[in-house]
Amino acid sequence: MHHASNTLLADYRRVRRFSEQLCAPLCAEDMGLQACPEVSPPRWHLAHTSWFFETFLLKPHLPGYRVFHPEFEKLFNSYYNGIGEQYARPHRHLLSRPTGDQVRQWRQQVDDAMAQLIPACPQLADLIRLGLNHEQQHQELLLTDLLFSFSFNPLAPALTSAPPLDGTTTPLSFSDFDGGLVDIGARDGFAFDNETPRHRVWLNPFRLANRPVTNGEFRAFIEDGGYQQPALWLSDGWAWVQQHDIRRPLYWQADLDQHFTLAGLQPLDDNRILAHVNYYEADAYARWAGLRLPTEQEWEHAAGQAGSEGQVADNGQFQPGAAGDGPLASLFGDVWEWTASAYLPYPGFQTARGAVGEYNGKFMCNQMVLRGGSCATSRDHLRASYRNFFYPHHRWQFSGIRLAGDLT
Repeated sequence: MHHASNTLLADYRRVRRFSEQLCAPLCAEDMGLQACPEVSPPRWHLAHTSWFFETFLLKPHLPGYRVFHPEFEKLFNSYYNGIGEQYARPHRHLLSRPTGDQVRQWRQQVDDAMAQLIPACPQLADLIRLGLNHEQQHQELLLTDLLFSFSFNPLAPALTSAPPLDGTTTPLSFSDFDGGLVDIGARDGFAFDNETPRHRVWLNPFRLANRPVTNGEFRAFIEDGGYQQPALWLSDGWAWVQQHDIRRPLYWQADLDQHFTLAGLQPLDDNRILAHVNYYEADAYARWAGLRLPTEQEWEHAAGQAGSEGQVADNGQFQPGAAGDGPLASLFGDVWEWTASAYLPYPGFQTARGAVGEYNGKFMCNQMVLRGGSCATSRDHLRASYRNFFYPHHRWQFSGIRLAGDLT
């Protein structure tokens, strides 16, 4: 077998194994949890990632491949209209069948078939890499979805033990950037289509905070009446606060002393990096602090020059730590950082042909860009050009705040 095929097969097995490792501590009842339409059950994530390989690789490219079950194409299709009908997303918790054992058998069949396909079809390497990065995205979703679903249980179930907090908060400071004409977008190696094409943008001089905002700093915003001051909020954000009676970040308890995590209910440490705020909260906090959120182009330009790594999924802690030292600490990992940029196509963006072209392009409307990865993101999934995107009211992801400002 060619060296490139050997490497790809090893990566395939590693990524697929990690999905199953994440589910290993779960019981059968956990595997079907879906607390709202925006999240999915763990068993569905295991199945859908297999659906991707079966649908886009094995069925069209491996002669004689027989699908595990003909109904699975509909049950585990997420949003690919070019493939066909989809089972309604809000009802995924009703799928008590296939059982966990059947899903694992399907995964094994897909893995065995992919072990044949990978060395036989080197021309499919890019599509296989897309499938692996897709599975890593679903590993992150599996963790954040499970956290949300667990949070409704008064027993406060835990997936992991509480991680120690290493270090204390470094004082807030800023790095200055000259701006100018800079290159933005994917370089070499794997990238999603929304990171292309590489292009030039003009940046005015700006400054970026040395670390993300902490729990303690956000508590000060709450205690100063931040959620009661309409002048701090965008109109849609203030409507969201009023409609849902929002008074604190997701998972914070009313006493502001504890929060729910994948290690259960834990003390709210002032030094830990803030997570689970949405775009409206991030923007309001920045306004309260007399600053702003960075644009995604400012963030990427800064990340191309420096930036350290915080907690990532590989570490198995699944919650942010304390920001480290350095001019741009925890730029990668810990929390996805909201930017002030709407999720739109880059100049010259082209969607791929066929159903796989639905991967990112059709979502370029009404969402905001986040950068940097989180404590639920795999290390080899991190890069400066990566564009994550969510609706501005969503906050069940590990999403946080890094402040920016203008240099005049």
